[in-house]
Amino acid sequence: MLQSSLVNDSINQNLTIMKYKLDDPIHATIGNIKYKCTVEWRNGQLIADEPVTLGGSDLGPDPYTLLLSSLATCTLITLRMYIDHKQWHIPEITLNVNMYLEKVKEKQVTTIDQDLIFPVEIDEEKKTKLFEIAKHCPISKILEGEIHIRKFQFKDGEAEKKIRYSNGEITVVWKPEFCQHSGRCWGQLPEVFDYKKKKWINPNGASSEKIIEQLKKCPSGALSFFHNQEK
Repeated sequence: MLQSSLVNDSINQNLTIMKYKLDDPIHATIGNIKYKCTVEWRNGQLIADEPVTLGGSDLGPDPYTLLLSSLATCTLITLRMYIDHKQWHIPEITLNVNMYLEKVKEKQVTTIDQDLIFPVEIDEEKKTKLFEIAKHCPISKILEGEIHIRKFQFKDGEAEKKIRYSNGEITVVWKPEFCQHSGRCWGQLPEVFDYKKKKWINPNGASSEKIIEQLKKCPSGALSFFHNQEK
């Protein structure tokens, strides 16, 4: 079961080392206030909400607005980088973004419109070049490419089977039946996690601190640890 799961993970990732774009994942929570969400990112918090017409309080941008804002800001940042590289004097660029959804042959199709507005004093050659550059912003490539959304459920409970790996300082506890995405481990810390080996966790492959940091990223609750002096 383990070998099959790990091999499937490796195929899905094309046998490449998986590197997340963000060092720390976005952390979002919702309480009892409709529909206020608190989103924590590396340097603070932002609030997302739904408009009043949908039962929210409009305390922050709604999910569609956040999605479009990501595309808009990425496009503008990409253009600013190019403008600065060329040392062109273009003090400001404006971008309007909106979207609509429609059914086409029983399939939902999303169309996003971007309206670029350049200052009138920019010559047509530069406008044409910037228009082409705008198409290549990273978020545009993500949205126009193939996207896979994976959802994992964290389980915090007992399991029938537990396998322990110790380096003398800490003990890694693995619950095979909880394991949902082992590829995250071997893809990010291959010196410790190796799907090709029967004993796939080598607790001496990295420092205890580095192993603990990786274990805390486990999305399923299959991996945990304790300091040996605690037992």
